[in-house]
Amino acid sequence: MMSREERIDAGKVLVRAAQDARERTRAEEAARLASIREACAIPDRCGPDTIAAPARGPFVVEPQLTMVPNGVDHRGLDKWVAAPTGYGHRESVRAADVFDRMVASALRRKKPCPVTPGQIAMGRRYAALVERAAADGTKLSRLDASRAGGDSMGWMDRHLEVAQELAILRNRIGAGAAMTLRRIRPSKRGETQRGPIMDRVLVDMVCIKGCTLDEVLSSHGWSIKGDHRKAVTEALCAALDRMIGYRGKKTS
Repeated sequence: MMSREERIDAGKVLVRAAQDARERTRAEEAARLASIREACAIPDRCGPDTIAAPARGPFVVEPQLTMVPNGVDHRGLDKWVAAPTGYGHRESVRAADVFDRMVASALRRKKPCPVTPGQIAMGRRYAALVERAAADGTKLSRLDASRAGGDSMGWMDRHLEVAQELAILRNRIGAGAAMTLRRIRPSKRGETQRGPIMDRVLVDMVCIKGCTLDEVLSSHGWSIKGDHRKAVTEALCAALDRMIGYRGKKTS
């Protein structure tokens, strides 16, 4: 049997242990919140109107530039330079996508980016069109539009333009398998290989779903190694080039 003094001392030890545990929990929570605030902090050059939002996820800061005249050259022709534009010359914040991850990975490895700026622009254009087409229920989102008897806001025209452009791009992608992937023997594709990667699936997974090329390979059962990465990269670049409008370009 413990004496009264021993029970009091034991109780004090338990109280101190509980207090220490609460202090550690508070410190850990404060550190966690501080890391979240640091990760979503907005640079000063973007201005105070852009709110820090943890749910935004990774973002990219983009300067807003416009071309302005800057005198004439020795031939008497106008010279143009890039100058900051936008409210207060502030820079904008854009959610980072899979192409930003590709660029960042290439910079870390000190190697050229596997996709060109034109191909990146095409991929983002395609993703924006798909998103716009999926949001076709916004015709009556404004009260003044709902009062109109016809299509006075031009919604149907815009919707048809988006659908037509999407149809053109998807036709350029094609419905075949990525040729550079088909030429790899099945015995070297991996134990769980589940068939070829279709061009349309490849483009949609990267541009719309934001999957990396490794994730595309893995989801189709392909082993992740250098030859496969090269093949799927060539297939993606070739598809994006076709979407841009390049013709007669053969893939290796």
